[in-house]
Amino acid sequence: MAQQAAPELLVTPEWLHAHLHDPNVRVVDGRPPEQYAQGHIPGATNVDFMHIGTRDTSAEGIAAWTARMEEAFSAAGVGEGQTVVFYEDTSGYNAARGVWALVYFGHDGGRLLDGGLNAWRAAGYPVTTDPSNVAPTRFQARPRPEAVAGYEYVLAHLNDGATQIVDTRRPTEYAGTEIRSARGGRIPGAIPLDWVNNLDAEGRLKPAAELEAMYANLGLDRQREVITYCQGGYRAAHTWLVLRLLGYPRVRNYLGSWGEWGNREGLPIENLTLPDAPKPT
Repeated sequence: MAQQAAPELLVTPEWLHAHLHDPNVRVVDGRPPEQYAQGHIPGATNVDFMHIGTRDTSAEGIAAWTARMEEAFSAAGVGEGQTVVFYEDTSGYNAARGVWALVYFGHDGGRLLDGGLNAWRAAGYPVTTDPSNVAPTRFQARPRPEAVAGYEYVLAHLNDGATQIVDTRRPTEYAGTEIRSARGGRIPGAIPLDWVNNLDAEGRLKPAAELEAMYANLGLDRQREVITYCQGGYRAAHTWLVLRLLGYPRVRNYLGSWGEWGNREGLPIENLTLPDAPKPT
């Protein structure tokens, strides 16, 4: 199923400041709890996304991860009909993970605060250490399968001509010289573009025209589906969000990413010691 372009996935500090006391706006800080405690946007709740991941994208694994995310979003007071603004220090991948997760769970209110807390502070807006007490909700996921990929889906679409895979990790990870799983390397046919290239020097997203040119130069075809991956589906969520902002119609985040693929014996890989597999055409 094609997805619509989604420029509304991004909000500015100015927009958030103007809507900070709107009862239909929930703000979620995606940083570790100790950073949240040192200062956060007033009213923000905290979800440490980095500790809610999975390396198992079997049906059972995704279901278990979904249940954990439902608990986290419920505790954070995320509910129906809300605009939910996610942030961290910059326009980073933990906040993007929150936006992607909310979209995958069938809720259309997820937004990324462009520039994050750094941009909020730079605009002169307040920061507090006061805890935010919000009423818990009963968040219920309604998964959209077209927004996620598991290892079986990726394997089935290798070199099928209709799918492009983008590796959002560091070049050393892509090459297989930096090994963070049982095996080092990349998914066959994957196109490399480190996610940090999405950001400018201040940690904001680059202008849309610059991002558009960067991904066009990468050779991505809008008529083909794109699957993004990294080590755990976080950096990949960031590139997923950027591609959605640019209007790519079919984009999936490989949730388990190399943390799963590199640890599952039998799945094909490329690295510097192996000949490259034919690239999709």
